[in-house]
Amino acid sequence: MSSSERQHTIICVFDPKSQRISAFQIHEWIYEQRRLPEEDVPMIQVDEPRRRVYIKFTSEERMQAVLQKIQSQLEYHHDNGELSIINIEKAGMGMRKVRKENLPPEVYHSKYGDMKRII
Repeated sequence: MSSSERQHTIICVFDPKSQRISAFQIHEWIYEQRRLPEEDVPMIQVDEPRRRVYIKFTSEERMQAVLQKIQSQLEYHHDNGELSIINIEKAGMGMRKVRKENLPPEVYHSKYGDMKRII
C-alpha cells in the first residue's frame, strides 16, 4: 500500500510483547467491540511482522470522528485475560526516512519535506 493509498486511514499499533491475534480476532475487534460499521470501513490491512493494522475509512470525516472518539489509545482484551494497549495514529503522519543517492550536502529542502541531516 503506498502513501497515496493511505488517505482516510488509521494505524493501530499493537504491543509487540503481547500475544498475537488472528485476522478473525482483528475483524471481530473492529466491528463488534469498536462498533465500526462495515459500510464505513472498506478495507483492513494487517501487517503482522510489524504488529500493525491499517483501517481505511470511506471518508476523512468518518475517520476524524473515530479518531476524536477514541483519542490515541485503545485496549484489546485477549481470551486469556491479558490486556494489550493499542496506539492509534493517522496513517502518513510522523517522520519518514528517505534514502537519496549522490545527494550534495547543500540540498536541504525537497518536495518530500525538509532535510534534517545527511549521513
